[in-house]
Amino acid sequence: MIRKATTIIVLTLLALDASAQVSNLQGMEDVNKVKDLTLDSLDKVRQARVKPGSSRRGNNPVLFLVGNSTMRNGTLGNGNNGQWGWGYYAEEFFDKDKITVENQALGGTSSRTFYRLLWPDIRKALKPGDWVIISIGHNDNGPYDTGRARASIPGIDKDTVLHVTVQEINKRDTTYREEDVYSYGGYLRRFINETRAAGAFPVLMSLTPRNAWEDGKVVRKIHSEWCEKVAEEEQVPYIDLNDISATKLEAFGPDKMNYHFFGDKIHTSKFGAVLNARSAAEGIAACEHPWISFLKSCLVNVELPTVKVKREDGKPVVFLTGDSTVKNNDKDKDGMWGWGAVAEDIFDPAKITVANCAKAGRSCRTYLNEGRWDEVYNSLRPGDYVLIQFGHNDVGAIDSVKERAGITGTADTCHVYHLKSNGKYEVVYSFGWYLRKFINDAREKGATPILVSLTPRNIWRDGHIERRNDTYGRWYREVVEQTGVPFVDVHNITADKYDKMGEKKVAAFFNHDHTHSSLKGAKANAQSVRTGLKQIKSPLAKYLK
Repeated sequence: MIRKATTIIVLTLLALDASAQVSNLQGMEDVNKVKDLTLDSLDKVRQARVKPGSSRRGNNPVLFLVGNSTMRNGTLGNGNNGQWGWGYYAEEFFDKDKITVENQALGGTSSRTFYRLLWPDIRKALKPGDWVIISIGHNDNGPYDTGRARASIPGIDKDTVLHVTVQEINKRDTTYREEDVYSYGGYLRRFINETRAAGAFPVLMSLTPRNAWEDGKVVRKIHSEWCEKVAEEEQVPYIDLNDISATKLEAFGPDKMNYHFFGDKIHTSKFGAVLNARSAAEGIAACEHPWISFLKSCLVNVELPTVKVKREDGKPVVFLTGDSTVKNNDKDKDGMWGWGAVAEDIFDPAKITVANCAKAGRSCRTYLNEGRWDEVYNSLRPGDYVLIQFGHNDVGAIDSVKERAGITGTADTCHVYHLKSNGKYEVVYSFGWYLRKFINDAREKGATPILVSLTPRNIWRDGHIERRNDTYGRWYREVVEQTGVPFVDVHNITADKYDKMGEKKVAAFFNHDHTHSSLKGAKANAQSVRTGLKQIKSPLAKYLK
């Protein structure tokens, strides 16, 4: 069935001037209520992205990604607005010695505009054995013939065609061009058929989920049904990315889901982009389509990273997280030690297993960014405990030098920073935000988080060791009030001991500088943890010696 919709030009004489008004043919409503990124000039786009096929290594295949801003946000796609598309992280899940990943997606495109403007260059670059992942449709709405004129006809009908005259307003003048508009499924079939004609392999993926809930579930757009139906008819692999990611987000709940998006309800933060990239890889790994085996063989890092800890029946694990005051060199008896290295002084190994996951030099921010928290999070089981002790490295330069500090305080705030070390962008949160994330993550897994204040430094004033109760101490207590997390105040427990000893005796409890503990100091801090657990009557206290 072919429907003709010829643009109507209405001439109106006003003060001897004539102006043309073009009818606005409206397609599917934009249910996202989000103003997507405007499509930049093609010249700018082509300069910002790699030339299709240019990443090819020898005779190895290329995996081309076709999508919109949820796959590549903005022209540069570098997160300078705090939003990332999942295509930015997709290459982390593929063996670059077997296949290269090219994120050819662009924000603001629909299946229709991508096919018309960007697909021709990709099609020319396709070689036998290449792969194309097609996950597009968020923008297949709005007017057919004005504005960005990107709407496709809803559904997957093969025969429906809408002929339109598109109005294009340029800086100099207004022009018109003729275009046949097809259904959403019609454009998917064109991608599939032209990929196959080049000897390459198409894979259809449903859209990424939006931050929208209905009856306790994340809303699924109808495009998933359309995409699956086309894949079935064309006998190509189908990955329900929407459902895989939405299921994870539902398990998180609305609060945690919120920071997987940035700025609106559809565009993802780094958290959301990484989640969707992993979901895409997991979907490929689980796909049973007969000819996707090669792509599956190229996958890496699909298994969740975990802590290597030996679990024994009936024994929980207590995970220690923190910096060098928890884990240091811990070898030379005259060297620097973290108290986690002598945790056997306080915990009974017959009752509980200690996993010291701290790392010297880390702040909350870098501990999270390096994936160390993810390893702990993925390893947690109901009944486990997590001691969270940060602070020594959480104040300082945010976007220069060591780039490890968070925003001071505990406000629910963040800011996009341009890092001087590598020119990349990062959304940095407050010290309290990171602590709350760790606490809530642990609870989500059925573990018990315990916040531990930082160890005191060997700095003295008027006969008393320094106490940072007006900064970190205040921030810890604000987080305790906000979350109800159990709190062990090692900072003041140890400081009370040191005040009684005096400055000369306490010197032996430090090594190298005023922050890092000697073996003697590490043992003293471990005993402070023991004292604190008993003071707050923590369930963890029953596992003490």
